[in-house]
Amino acid sequence: MKFICKQSVLNEAVNNVSRAVPVKSPVTALEGIKMYLNKNELELTGYDLELGIRTVIEVQSEDHGEFTVNAKLFSEIVRKMPSENVVVEIDEKLKATIRGGDAEYNILALSADDYPAIPDYDTSDCVSVSQGLLKNMISQTIFAVSVSDNKPILTGELFDIENGIFNLVAIDGFRLAVRTEKLNTEDRYHFVVKSKALSEVSKLLKDDDEKPVNMYVSRKHIAFGISGYTVISRLLEGEFHNYKGSIPQNHNTEIVLNTKDLIASLERCSLLIVEQTKAPVKCSFGDGQVKISCSTSLGKLSDVFNIDMNGNKVDIGFNCKYLLDALKASESDKVKLLLNGGLSPMKIVPVDGDAFTFLVLPVRLKSE
Repeated sequence: MKFICKQSVLNEAVNNVSRAVPVKSPVTALEGIKMYLNKNELELTGYDLELGIRTVIEVQSEDHGEFTVNAKLFSEIVRKMPSENVVVEIDEKLKATIRGGDAEYNILALSADDYPAIPDYDTSDCVSVSQGLLKNMISQTIFAVSVSDNKPILTGELFDIENGIFNLVAIDGFRLAVRTEKLNTEDRYHFVVKSKALSEVSKLLKDDDEKPVNMYVSRKHIAFGISGYTVISRLLEGEFHNYKGSIPQNHNTEIVLNTKDLIASLERCSLLIVEQTKAPVKCSFGDGQVKISCSTSLGKLSDVFNIDMNGNKVDIGFNCKYLLDALKASESDKVKLLLNGGLSPMKIVPVDGDAFTFLVLPVRLKSE
């Protein structure tokens, strides 16, 4: 079989589906990309038994057939081809010839018979959201996904859709992130998607509020339809944390501050905090100011800037990175901090609206 394709089109498709290909696998076929040729359409699939990415591109051909080719080698060959078009030929013995300009490679392909079937999904149950919106929701929450396997369910994000409200939720035991948007559906969905899958989905999403992403939900899998690509992921099983019950509804201190001011101060603190010298950052809110201080074996820092504040004075400590992650994810010039003393979580919300809610647990400060 033989096909001709634009180098740029083939290169983009190979790079994108390769994100679902494992670098090493006990199943040799999984280290490859499965290609199914049907005349002028070439379907490319990458799959690691948990995550699959598939797309179809246009080619010039009158042939039918399928084969598997090593993803890493093939992607490098295509990327370095010197011509606008790439010609691929596979003979009966699965010898592949790849030509572009004066360059010609001869490599071995594999039979597609050994490639596991990617899961089917039901297209009847679909919910749509704009690509730009979902990309933003993922970027504002994925920082709070757990990297520990102690509670596997928390290594993913909860899609909680009910009564036209879409909450995307991540929790790692030290912080919580909720991104909220209205959605034009009255159906209820409650499922957890692995963070790895969401990371790959995010890379395919465009910053475009006009283009939709279609989510097809079944009992064990979800499929995302994104501009000619399909990303299929196994859903995580188990009971997700009751996040609504964890969010404080009352506060006795309210602070509005310039986000960049606090980020800059925390980044100055981070210069003194390395793996061996972990120490909390102390935030003292009062009298229209916040005083930031940090002391480690490397040195000390004190900093201060003005804030708008109502309520009780508070001294509270935080893990510097955890607080920084939440502030950066806010993507806001100003944020509102809601506090209930020095031992309760800090709630970070927008100055206006309810697009996001972040919680960061405090670190107990040593008595001075």
